[in-house]
Amino acid sequence: MNMKLTQQLADTFNRRSFLTKASVGLGSLALGSLLPRNLFSNPGPESTLVMPHRAPKAKRIVYLCQSGGPSQLELFDYKPFLEKMHGKDLPDSVRKGQRLTGMSAQQSSLPLVQSPYTFAQHGKSGAWVSELMPHTSRVADELCFIKSMYTEQINHDPALTFFQTGNQLAGRPSIGAWISYGLGSANENLPAFIVLVSKDAPKDQPLYARLWGNGFLPSKHQGVQFRSSADPVLYLNNPKGYATSDRRYMLDALNDLNQVQEEIYGDPDVANHIAQYEMAFRMQTSVPEVNDLSDEPDWVFDLYGPEARNPGTFAANCLMARRLLERDVKFVQLYHQGWDQHGDLPKGLSRQCKATDQPSAALVQDLKQRGLLDDTIVIWGGEFGRTNYSQGKLTKDNYGRDHHPRCFTIWMAGGGIKPGITYGETDEFGYNIAHNPVHVHDFQATLLHLMGINHEQLTYEFQGRRFRLTDVEGKLVKGILA
Repeated sequence: MNMKLTQQLADTFNRRSFLTKASVGLGSLALGSLLPRNLFSNPGPESTLVMPHRAPKAKRIVYLCQSGGPSQLELFDYKPFLEKMHGKDLPDSVRKGQRLTGMSAQQSSLPLVQSPYTFAQHGKSGAWVSELMPHTSRVADELCFIKSMYTEQINHDPALTFFQTGNQLAGRPSIGAWISYGLGSANENLPAFIVLVSKDAPKDQPLYARLWGNGFLPSKHQGVQFRSSADPVLYLNNPKGYATSDRRYMLDALNDLNQVQEEIYGDPDVANHIAQYEMAFRMQTSVPEVNDLSDEPDWVFDLYGPEARNPGTFAANCLMARRLLERDVKFVQLYHQGWDQHGDLPKGLSRQCKATDQPSAALVQDLKQRGLLDDTIVIWGGEFGRTNYSQGKLTKDNYGRDHHPRCFTIWMAGGGIKPGITYGETDEFGYNIAHNPVHVHDFQATLLHLMGINHEQLTYEFQGRRFRLTDVEGKLVKGILA
Protein backbone atom coordinates (compact mmCIF):
# COMPACT_ATOMS: atom_id res chain seq x y z
CA MET A 1 0.00 0.00 0.00
CA ASN A 2 2.81 2.41 0.88
CA MET A 3 4.65 1.73 -2.38
CA LYS A 4 1.50 2.33 -4.43
CA LEU A 5 0.82 5.63 -2.65
CA THR A 6 4.45 6.66 -3.06
CA GLN A 7 4.38 6.00 -6.79
CA GLN A 8 1.13 7.93 -7.20
CA LEU A 9 2.63 10.89 -5.36
CA ALA A 10 5.77 10.77 -7.49
CA ASP A 11 3.72 10.67 -10.70
CA THR A 12 1.59 13.57 -9.53
CA PHE A 13 4.64 15.68 -8.75
CA ASN A 14 6.17 14.81 -12.10
CA ARG A 15 3.06 15.73 -14.13
CA ARG A 16 2.44 18.88 -12.10
CA SER A 17 5.95 20.20 -12.38
CA PHE A 18 6.87 19.03 -15.91
CA LEU A 19 5.74 22.17 -17.79
CA THR A 20 7.30 24.51 -15.22
CA LYS A 21 10.61 22.67 -15.25
CA ALA A 22 10.67 22.40 -19.02
CA SER A 23 9.90 26.10 -19.53
CA VAL A 24 12.77 27.30 -17.36
CA GLY A 25 15.18 24.42 -17.79
CA LEU A 26 17.23 25.75 -20.72
CA GLY A 27 17.34 29.23 -19.24
CA SER A 28 18.52 27.81 -15.90
CA LEU A 29 21.30 25.88 -17.61
CA ALA A 30 22.42 28.99 -19.48
CA LEU A 31 22.40 31.10 -16.31
CA GLY A 32 24.22 28.43 -14.37
CA SER A 33 27.05 28.39 -16.90
CA LEU A 34 27.60 32.13 -16.37
CA LEU A 35 27.56 32.21 -12.55
CA PRO A 36 30.47 31.19 -10.29
CA ARG A 37 30.38 27.65 -8.92
CA ASN A 38 28.82 27.16 -5.47
CA LEU A 39 27.47 30.71 -5.37
CA PHE A 40 24.32 29.63 -3.57
CA SER A 41 25.40 26.26 -2.23
CA ASN A 42 25.92 25.09 1.32
CA PRO A 43 28.43 22.47 2.37
CA GLY A 44 27.61 18.92 1.45
CA PRO A 45 26.44 16.18 3.82
CA GLU A 46 28.01 16.13 7.25
CA SER A 47 29.79 12.92 6.40
CA THR A 48 32.13 15.09 4.29
CA LEU A 49 33.33 16.98 7.37
CA VAL A 50 36.73 15.80 8.53
CA MET A 51 36.39 15.81 12.31
CA PRO A 52 38.07 15.89 14.66
CA HIS A 53 41.07 17.84 13.33
CA ARG A 54 43.31 16.56 16.13
CA ALA A 55 43.26 14.01 18.91
CA PRO A 56 40.64 15.34 21.36
CA LYS A 57 41.33 15.72 25.06
CA ALA A 58 37.60 15.73 25.84
CA LYS A 59 34.61 13.79 24.56
CA ARG A 60 31.81 15.80 26.13
CA ILE A 61 31.01 19.16 27.77
CA VAL A 62 28.69 20.26 30.56
CA TYR A 63 28.21 24.02 30.76
CA LEU A 64 26.72 25.40 33.99
CA CYS A 65 25.62 28.81 32.74
CA GLN A 66 24.90 31.23 35.59
CA SER A 67 22.70 33.77 33.84
CA GLY A 68 22.75 37.32 35.17
CA GLY A 69 26.41 37.91 35.95
CA PRO A 70 27.73 36.46 39.26
CA SER A 71 29.83 38.88 41.30
CA GLN A 72 33.44 37.75 41.09
CA LEU A 73 34.35 40.13 43.93
CA GLU A 74 32.17 38.25 46.40
CA LEU A 75 33.04 34.77 45.17
CA PHE A 76 36.53 34.26 43.73
CA ASP A 77 38.47 37.51 43.08
CA TYR A 78 39.73 38.53 46.52
CA LYS A 79 40.59 42.24 46.68
CA PRO A 80 41.78 43.34 50.17
CA PHE A 81 42.67 46.77 48.75
CA LEU A 82 38.94 47.52 48.49
CA GLU A 83 38.74 47.32 52.29
CA LYS A 84 40.96 50.41 52.46
CA MET A 85 39.05 52.13 49.66
CA HIS A 86 35.53 51.26 50.86
CA GLY A 87 33.15 54.19 50.33
CA LYS A 88 35.63 56.25 48.30
CA ASP A 89 34.86 57.16 44.70
CA LEU A 90 36.26 55.10 41.82
CA PRO A 91 39.27 57.06 40.50
CA ASP A 92 39.05 58.33 36.91
CA SER A 93 42.56 56.93 36.36
CA VAL A 94 41.17 53.42 37.00
CA ARG A 95 37.95 53.78 35.06
CA LYS A 96 39.79 55.28 32.05
CA GLY A 97 36.56 56.51 30.52
CA GLN A 98 35.18 53.02 30.10
CA ARG A 99 31.53 52.65 29.19
CA LEU A 100 28.93 52.43 31.97
CA THR A 101 25.38 51.12 31.81
CA GLY A 102 22.53 53.60 31.75
CA MET A 103 21.93 52.78 35.42
CA SER A 104 25.41 53.72 36.68
CA ALA A 105 25.80 56.64 34.30
CA GLN A 106 23.06 58.47 36.19
CA GLN A 107 24.97 58.36 39.49
CA SER A 108 26.87 61.41 40.70
CA SER A 109 29.48 59.17 42.34
CA LEU A 110 30.68 55.57 42.12
CA PRO A 111 31.50 54.49 45.72
CA LEU A 112 33.81 51.47 45.98
CA VAL A 113 32.57 48.48 47.98
CA GLN A 114 34.56 45.86 49.85
CA SER A 115 33.14 42.36 50.01
CA PRO A 116 31.60 41.60 53.41
CA TYR A 117 32.49 37.93 53.06
CA THR A 118 35.56 36.14 54.34
CA PHE A 119 38.01 34.71 51.79
CA ALA A 120 40.48 31.89 52.37
CA GLN A 121 42.95 29.88 50.32
CA HIS A 122 42.02 26.26 49.67
CA GLY A 123 43.75 23.07 48.61
CA LYS A 124 47.33 22.64 47.50
CA SER A 125 46.69 25.21 44.81
CA GLY A 126 45.88 27.91 47.36
CA ALA A 127 42.92 29.17 45.35
CA TRP A 128 41.02 32.05 46.92
CA VAL A 129 37.33 31.21 47.44
CA SER A 130 34.83 33.03 49.65
CA GLU A 131 32.78 31.58 52.47
CA LEU A 132 29.73 31.65 50.18
CA MET A 133 31.18 28.70 48.25
CA PRO A 134 32.23 26.10 50.87
CA HIS A 135 31.62 23.09 48.62
CA THR A 136 33.40 24.61 45.62
CA SER A 137 36.39 25.36 47.88
CA ARG A 138 36.72 21.63 48.62
CA VAL A 139 37.25 20.79 44.94
CA ALA A 140 39.53 23.79 44.29
CA ASP A 141 42.43 21.55 43.27
CA GLU A 142 40.31 20.15 40.41
CA LEU A 143 39.45 23.60 39.08
CA CYS A 144 41.06 26.17 36.82
CA PHE A 145 39.93 29.68 37.77
CA ILE A 146 40.14 32.16 34.89
CA LYS A 147 40.03 35.59 36.51
CA SER A 148 40.72 37.62 33.38
CA MET A 149 37.67 36.93 31.22
CA TYR A 150 36.32 39.94 29.34
CA THR A 151 33.67 40.84 26.77
CA GLU A 152 32.53 43.97 24.93
CA GLN A 153 28.85 43.45 25.75
CA ILE A 154 27.55 45.35 28.78
CA ASN A 155 23.87 44.28 28.80
CA HIS A 156 22.42 40.84 29.48
CA ASP A 157 20.82 39.81 26.21
CA PRO A 158 23.71 40.67 23.87
CA ALA A 159 26.30 39.45 26.39
CA LEU A 160 24.67 36.06 26.94
CA THR A 161 23.97 35.69 23.22
CA PHE A 162 27.63 36.52 22.53
CA PHE A 163 28.87 33.89 24.98
CA GLN A 164 26.54 31.20 23.65
CA THR A 165 26.74 31.92 19.90
CA GLY A 166 29.85 34.00 19.26
CA ASN A 167 27.85 37.06 18.18
CA GLN A 168 25.78 39.61 20.08
CA LEU A 169 23.03 39.50 17.44
CA ALA A 170 20.47 36.71 17.51
CA GLY A 171 20.40 34.09 14.78
CA ARG A 172 23.83 32.43 14.97
CA PRO A 173 24.25 28.76 15.95
CA SER A 174 24.98 28.06 19.62
CA ILE A 175 28.13 26.34 20.88
CA GLY A 176 26.31 23.05 21.38
CA ALA A 177 24.89 23.21 17.85
CA TRP A 178 28.35 23.81 16.38
CA ILE A 179 29.75 20.83 18.29
CA SER A 180 26.84 18.64 17.22
CA TYR A 181 27.41 19.73 13.61
CA GLY A 182 31.14 19.11 13.76
CA LEU A 183 31.28 15.89 15.77
CA GLY A 184 27.82 14.33 15.54
CA SER A 185 26.43 12.13 18.30
CA ALA A 186 27.99 9.22 20.17
CA ASN A 187 24.55 7.98 21.29
CA GLU A 188 22.04 7.33 18.52
CA ASN A 189 19.15 7.23 21.01
CA LEU A 190 19.68 10.70 22.51
CA PRO A 191 20.36 14.12 20.95
CA ALA A 192 23.94 15.34 20.90
CA PHE A 193 22.87 18.60 22.56
CA ILE A 194 20.50 18.72 25.56
CA VAL A 195 19.41 21.72 27.65
CA LEU A 196 18.16 21.87 31.25
CA VAL A 197 16.75 25.06 32.83
CA SER A 198 16.36 25.48 36.60
CA LYS A 199 12.71 25.82 37.56
CA ASP A 200 13.45 27.29 40.99
CA ALA A 201 15.73 30.18 39.97
CA PRO A 202 14.62 33.83 40.06
CA LYS A 203 13.43 34.94 36.62
CA ASP A 204 14.96 38.42 36.76
CA GLN A 205 16.35 38.07 33.24
CA PRO A 206 14.60 36.05 30.51
CA LEU A 207 16.06 33.11 28.64
CA TYR A 208 15.35 32.51 24.97
CA ALA A 209 15.37 29.22 23.08
CA ARG A 210 17.62 30.84 20.47
CA LEU A 211 20.45 30.61 23.04
CA TRP A 212 20.52 26.88 22.31
CA GLY A 213 19.28 27.18 18.73
CA ASN A 214 20.81 25.87 15.53
CA GLY A 215 20.80 29.24 13.70
CA PHE A 216 21.54 28.55 10.05
CA LEU A 217 22.85 25.02 10.72
CA PRO A 218 20.53 22.09 9.94
CA SER A 219 17.69 21.96 12.46
CA LYS A 220 18.67 18.58 13.90
CA HIS A 221 21.60 20.29 15.65
CA GLN A 222 19.50 22.56 17.87
CA GLY A 223 19.47 21.89 21.60
CA VAL A 224 16.62 19.75 22.91
CA GLN A 225 15.22 21.09 26.17
CA PHE A 226 14.35 18.51 28.82
CA ARG A 227 11.61 19.68 31.17
CA SER A 228 10.97 18.61 34.76
CA SER A 229 7.31 17.71 34.18
CA ALA A 230 5.75 14.35 33.34
CA ASP A 231 6.69 14.86 29.68
CA PRO A 232 10.42 15.76 29.64
CA VAL A 233 10.19 16.41 25.89
CA LEU A 234 7.01 17.87 24.42
CA TYR A 235 4.96 15.66 22.09
CA LEU A 236 7.29 12.73 22.56
CA ASN A 237 4.73 10.36 24.07
CA ASN A 238 2.11 8.61 21.94
CA PRO A 239 -1.48 9.88 22.17
CA LYS A 240 -4.00 7.72 24.05
CA GLY A 241 -4.95 4.61 22.13
CA TYR A 242 -1.85 4.86 19.96
CA ALA A 243 0.64 1.98 20.23
CA THR A 244 4.36 1.98 19.48
CA SER A 245 3.69 -0.22 16.46
CA ASP A 246 1.25 2.40 15.16
CA ARG A 247 3.91 5.10 15.49
CA ARG A 248 6.43 2.89 13.67
CA TYR A 249 3.96 2.28 10.81
CA MET A 250 3.22 6.01 10.55
CA LEU A 251 6.91 6.94 10.49
CA ASP A 252 7.65 4.34 7.80
CA ALA A 253 4.87 5.74 5.61
CA LEU A 254 6.03 9.31 6.26
CA ASN A 255 9.59 8.33 5.48
CA ASP A 256 8.49 6.93 2.09
CA LEU A 257 6.78 10.23 1.25
CA ASN A 258 9.76 12.27 2.41
CA GLN A 259 12.13 10.16 0.34
CA VAL A 260 10.08 10.90 -2.77
CA GLN A 261 10.14 14.60 -1.99
CA GLU A 262 13.89 14.55 -1.44
CA GLU A 263 14.53 12.74 -4.73
CA ILE A 264 12.36 15.20 -6.67
CA TYR A 265 13.44 18.49 -5.08
CA GLY A 266 16.80 17.65 -3.47
CA ASP A 267 15.86 19.71 -0.40
CA PRO A 268 18.38 18.97 2.40
CA ASP A 269 15.79 19.90 5.05
CA VAL A 270 13.83 16.79 4.12
CA ALA A 271 16.70 14.58 5.30
CA ASN A 272 16.86 16.59 8.52
CA HIS A 273 13.15 16.06 9.11
CA ILE A 274 13.52 12.33 8.56
CA ALA A 275 16.43 12.21 11.04
CA GLN A 276 14.44 14.18 13.65
CA TYR A 277 11.40 11.91 13.35
CA GLU A 278 13.58 8.84 13.81
CA MET A 279 15.39 10.37 16.80
CA ALA A 280 12.05 11.19 18.42
CA PHE A 281 10.95 7.58 17.98
CA ARG A 282 14.10 6.25 19.65
CA MET A 283 13.79 8.84 22.43
CA GLN A 284 10.44 7.36 23.43
CA THR A 285 12.48 4.59 25.04
CA SER A 286 15.74 6.37 25.97
CA VAL A 287 14.27 9.49 27.64
CA PRO A 288 12.10 7.65 30.22
CA GLU A 289 15.12 5.47 31.05
CA VAL A 290 17.49 8.40 31.64
CA ASN A 291 14.84 10.25 33.68
CA ASP A 292 14.22 7.28 35.98
CA LEU A 293 16.36 8.02 39.05
CA SER A 294 15.24 4.95 40.99
CA ASP A 295 18.63 3.32 40.38
CA GLU A 296 20.49 6.17 42.09
CA PRO A 297 21.56 5.32 45.68
CA ASP A 298 20.85 7.64 48.60
CA TRP A 299 24.47 8.72 48.90
CA VAL A 300 24.32 10.24 45.40
CA PHE A 301 21.31 12.39 46.32
CA ASP A 302 23.11 13.38 49.51
CA LEU A 303 26.15 14.38 47.47
CA TYR A 304 24.15 16.77 45.27
CA GLY A 305 22.14 18.17 48.16
CA PRO A 306 18.57 18.13 49.50
CA GLU A 307 17.03 19.59 46.31
CA ALA A 308 18.43 16.78 44.14
CA ARG A 309 15.22 14.79 44.65
CA ASN A 310 13.12 17.70 43.37
CA PRO A 311 13.03 17.47 39.54
CA GLY A 312 13.87 20.68 37.73
CA THR A 313 15.96 22.27 40.47
CA PHE A 314 19.58 23.12 39.75
CA ALA A 315 20.69 20.22 41.97
CA ALA A 316 18.44 17.74 40.17
CA ASN A 317 19.60 19.08 36.81
CA CYS A 318 23.25 18.59 37.79
CA LEU A 319 22.49 14.97 38.63
CA MET A 320 20.58 14.60 35.37
CA ALA A 321 23.54 16.11 33.52
CA ARG A 322 25.81 13.42 34.93
CA ARG A 323 23.39 10.72 33.73
CA LEU A 324 23.34 12.24 30.25
CA LEU A 325 27.12 12.53 30.14
CA GLU A 326 27.39 8.87 31.15
CA ARG A 327 25.34 8.10 28.05
CA ASP A 328 27.79 10.06 25.88
CA VAL A 329 25.64 13.10 25.17
CA LYS A 330 28.17 15.48 23.62
CA PHE A 331 26.97 18.80 25.06
CA VAL A 332 24.79 19.34 28.12
CA GLN A 333 23.83 22.93 28.94
CA LEU A 334 22.36 24.00 32.29
CA TYR A 335 20.90 27.48 32.75
CA HIS A 336 20.38 28.98 36.19
CA GLN A 337 18.97 32.50 36.35
CA GLY A 338 18.97 35.04 39.18
CA TRP A 339 22.52 36.45 39.44
CA ASP A 340 21.60 40.05 38.56
CA GLN A 341 22.07 41.76 41.94
CA HIS A 342 21.77 45.49 41.21
CA GLY A 343 20.48 45.94 44.77
CA ASP A 344 20.15 43.90 47.93
CA LEU A 345 23.20 41.91 46.84
CA PRO A 346 24.03 40.13 50.12
CA LYS A 347 20.59 38.54 50.34
CA GLY A 348 20.26 37.64 46.66
CA LEU A 349 23.79 36.34 46.22
CA SER A 350 23.63 34.18 49.35
CA ARG A 351 20.43 32.58 48.05
CA GLN A 352 22.02 31.85 44.66
CA CYS A 353 25.12 30.30 46.20
CA LYS A 354 23.03 28.10 48.47
CA ALA A 355 21.20 26.73 45.42
CA THR A 356 24.24 26.17 43.19
CA ASP A 357 27.41 25.67 45.24
CA GLN A 358 26.90 22.10 46.45
CA PRO A 359 25.46 20.67 43.19
CA SER A 360 28.21 22.25 41.07
CA ALA A 361 30.97 20.82 43.26
CA ALA A 362 29.14 17.48 43.48
CA LEU A 363 29.06 17.19 39.70
CA VAL A 364 32.85 17.58 39.56
CA GLN A 365 33.29 14.99 42.35
CA ASP A 366 30.80 12.58 40.82
CA LEU A 367 32.39 12.72 37.38
CA LYS A 368 35.83 12.16 38.88
CA GLN A 369 34.84 9.14 40.97
CA ARG A 370 33.23 7.56 37.89
CA GLY A 371 36.32 8.12 35.74
CA LEU A 372 34.55 10.65 33.51
CA LEU A 373 36.22 13.91 34.51
CA ASP A 374 39.38 13.26 32.51
CA ASP A 375 37.44 13.45 29.23
CA THR A 376 34.59 15.75 30.27
CA ILE A 377 34.88 19.55 30.38
CA VAL A 378 32.92 21.28 33.16
CA ILE A 379 32.32 25.05 32.83
CA TRP A 380 30.84 27.41 35.45
CA GLY A 381 30.24 31.08 34.74
CA GLY A 382 28.01 33.93 33.60
CA GLU A 383 27.96 36.42 30.74
CA PHE A 384 29.94 39.14 32.58
CA GLY A 385 30.91 40.19 36.11
CA ARG A 386 29.95 42.98 38.52
CA THR A 387 31.43 46.41 39.22
CA ASN A 388 33.69 47.19 42.17
CA TYR A 389 31.47 50.15 43.03
CA SER A 390 27.93 50.21 44.36
CA GLN A 391 25.00 50.86 42.12
CA GLY A 392 22.65 53.17 44.00
CA LYS A 393 23.02 54.08 47.64
CA LEU A 394 25.72 52.34 49.69
CA THR A 395 24.66 51.60 53.26
CA LYS A 396 26.22 49.64 56.05
CA ASP A 397 24.22 46.48 55.39
CA ASN A 398 23.14 46.80 51.79
CA TYR A 399 24.46 47.57 48.33
CA GLY A 400 24.30 46.36 44.75
CA ARG A 401 26.71 46.02 41.86
CA ASP A 402 26.20 46.91 38.20
CA HIS A 403 27.26 44.95 35.08
CA HIS A 404 31.01 44.83 34.46
CA PRO A 405 32.30 43.31 31.21
CA ARG A 406 35.95 44.38 31.60
CA CYS A 407 37.00 41.54 33.90
CA PHE A 408 35.28 38.63 35.58
CA THR A 409 35.85 35.04 36.70
CA ILE A 410 34.75 31.66 35.41
CA TRP A 411 36.04 28.23 36.32
CA MET A 412 36.65 25.11 34.25
CA ALA A 413 37.64 21.55 35.09
CA GLY A 414 38.49 18.20 33.49
CA GLY A 415 38.91 17.30 29.81
CA GLY A 416 42.44 18.62 29.15
CA ILE A 417 42.17 21.63 31.49
CA LYS A 418 45.12 22.12 33.86
CA PRO A 419 43.74 21.51 37.39
CA GLY A 420 44.52 23.51 40.50
CA ILE A 421 45.59 26.76 38.85
CA THR A 422 44.47 30.38 38.69
CA TYR A 423 44.95 31.98 35.29
CA GLY A 424 44.94 35.72 34.75
CA GLU A 425 44.84 38.54 37.25
CA THR A 426 42.96 41.80 37.77
CA ASP A 427 44.32 45.03 39.22
CA GLU A 428 44.10 45.84 42.94
CA PHE A 429 40.77 47.60 42.35
CA GLY A 430 39.29 44.55 40.59
CA TYR A 431 38.31 46.82 37.68
CA ASN A 432 40.81 46.10 34.91
CA ILE A 433 42.82 43.08 33.75
CA ALA A 434 46.46 43.13 34.82
CA HIS A 435 47.73 39.90 33.20
CA ASN A 436 46.66 37.30 30.62
CA PRO A 437 43.35 38.61 29.24
CA VAL A 438 40.93 35.98 27.89
CA HIS A 439 38.30 37.12 25.43
CA VAL A 440 35.02 35.24 24.87
CA HIS A 441 36.26 34.12 21.44
CA ASP A 442 39.48 32.82 23.05
CA PHE A 443 37.38 30.79 25.47
CA GLN A 444 35.32 29.37 22.57
CA ALA A 445 38.39 28.57 20.48
CA THR A 446 39.98 26.72 23.41
CA LEU A 447 36.79 24.79 24.08
CA LEU A 448 36.65 23.55 20.49
CA HIS A 449 40.37 22.76 20.56
CA LEU A 450 39.89 20.45 23.56
CA MET A 451 37.15 18.65 21.62
CA GLY A 452 39.60 18.11 18.76
CA ILE A 453 38.27 20.90 16.54
CA ASN A 454 40.29 23.68 14.93
CA HIS A 455 38.01 26.69 15.42
CA GLU A 456 39.21 28.26 12.16
CA GLN A 457 38.26 25.18 10.14
CA LEU A 458 34.80 24.47 11.58
CA THR A 459 32.81 26.62 9.15
CA TYR A 460 29.42 26.69 7.47
CA GLU A 461 28.58 28.57 4.29
CA PHE A 462 25.49 30.75 4.55
CA GLN A 463 24.36 33.59 2.31
CA GLY A 464 27.64 33.58 0.44
CA ARG A 465 29.89 33.73 3.49
CA ARG A 466 31.65 31.09 5.57
CA PHE A 467 30.73 31.51 9.24
CA ARG A 468 32.35 30.05 12.34
CA LEU A 469 31.70 30.19 16.08
CA THR A 470 34.64 32.52 16.71
CA ASP A 471 33.89 34.71 13.67
CA VAL A 472 37.27 36.18 12.63
CA GLU A 473 38.87 36.16 16.08
CA GLY A 474 39.88 33.74 18.83
CA LYS A 475 43.19 32.29 19.96
CA LEU A 476 44.02 29.32 22.16
CA VAL A 477 44.52 29.98 25.86
CA LYS A 478 47.54 27.71 26.09
CA GLY A 479 48.24 28.53 29.73
CA ILE A 480 45.20 26.53 30.91
CA LEU A 481 45.87 23.42 28.81
CA ALA A 482 47.17 20.35 30.64
